[in-house]
Amino acid sequence: MRIARSLQRQNLEVENVSLRQQLDSKFGLENIVGESPAMQEIFEIVRQVAPTRATVLLAGESGTGKELVAKAIHQLSPRAKQPLVTVHCAALAPTLLESELFGHEKGAFTGAHERRIGRFELAQGGTLFLDEIGEIDATIQVKLLRFLGERTFERVGSNKTLTADVRLITANNKNLEELVKAGKFREDLFFRLRVVEIQLPPLRERAGDIPLLAQRFLRDFAHENGKPLNAFTADALEWLMNYSWPGNVRELRTAIEHAVVLCRGEKISVRDLPAPVRAGGQSGNLAPSLARNDLTVREAEKQLIIRALKETAGNRTLAAKKIGMSRRTFHRKLHLYHLEGF
Repeated sequence: MRIARSLQRQNLEVENVSLRQQLDSKFGLENIVGESPAMQEIFEIVRQVAPTRATVLLAGESGTGKELVAKAIHQLSPRAKQPLVTVHCAALAPTLLESELFGHEKGAFTGAHERRIGRFELAQGGTLFLDEIGEIDATIQVKLLRFLGERTFERVGSNKTLTADVRLITANNKNLEELVKAGKFREDLFFRLRVVEIQLPPLRERAGDIPLLAQRFLRDFAHENGKPLNAFTADALEWLMNYSWPGNVRELRTAIEHAVVLCRGEKISVRDLPAPVRAGGQSGNLAPSLARNDLTVREAEKQLIIRALKETAGNRTLAAKKIGMSRRTFHRKLHLYHLEGF
C-alpha cells in the first residue's frame, strides 16, 4: 500500500508538472497574435531560448511587440515565478538611470535622502528587461558589461560589491551595429547582449496577420467599452489591409480602439477609422477588392486567399508567401474554406 501510494503521488507530480508546462506554453505566447511564417519562426525561437540563461536582444521598429516577446520569454522560463522588471532607458536621464538600475546609498548625490534599491536587486532570481538599450551612456555601458561578465555591481556612492542572479533581455528600435560603427555603443557590450537576437518584422511585412490582430483588438475594446460589435465591413477591412502601418501593431491597436469608440453602427466601417488610415488605405495591393459590405473577417480572409491563388496561377507556395502565411497554415485555411480543388 505504501508503494502504491508513493507511485500515485509520483504520477500526480508528473501530471502536475505536465499541466504547468501546458499552461506556461499557452499563456506565455497568448498575447502575441500571428500566423505568418515570420511570426511562427519567432514563436519557435522564443520556445527554444526561454528555458536557457542566454541574454536576448530584441530588435525591430517601434510598436512591433518587443515588450510582449520579452514577457513571453520570461513566462516560459524557469524564472517565471520570480519578478520581471522593466526599465525604459530612454525615459530617464543618464544620472537617474544609473541610480534606477544599480541603486544608491544615502547621500550619494544631492537629493539622495535615503538608500534606494536598484532594479537589478529588485529582479533578483528573475528577468530584467531594458528597453531602448541604445540610449544608455558610456558609464552605464561599462557597468553593464561588468555585470554580464561577473554578475556583480555596486550601488551609486558605495564600494560594497553586490551580486545578482538576473537574466537580461534588451531591446532597441535603432540598429545597434550602426551605433557601434558610429562609436556611440561599445562593441564588446553589443556582442555580450546579442547572444541570441530576435528580429521582429514590421506589420507591413506580415499583412496576413492584420485581420487576426484587428479582430482580437475589436473583441477586447468592444468588451471594454460595452459595445455589441464583432465585425468589420468589407471596405473597412480593405482599408486596414492597404494601410502601411508605420506605427506597426501599436498603431493598429490604437486605430481599432478609436473605431470602436466612434462606431455608431453594428459593424466597424471606414468612417469609424482614424483619418490617417482612411487617407492611406485608399490605394495599395495588399487587399482584394471586396464588393459586398457585410463580410466577416473569415469571409474576407477567404477572398484574400482566392485572389492570391488567382494571381499566382494556383501556385500555393507563392500564394501563401504573397499574403504572409506559412504553407501549413495556408493548407489548413484551404481545407477550412473548402478551396482544396481551387
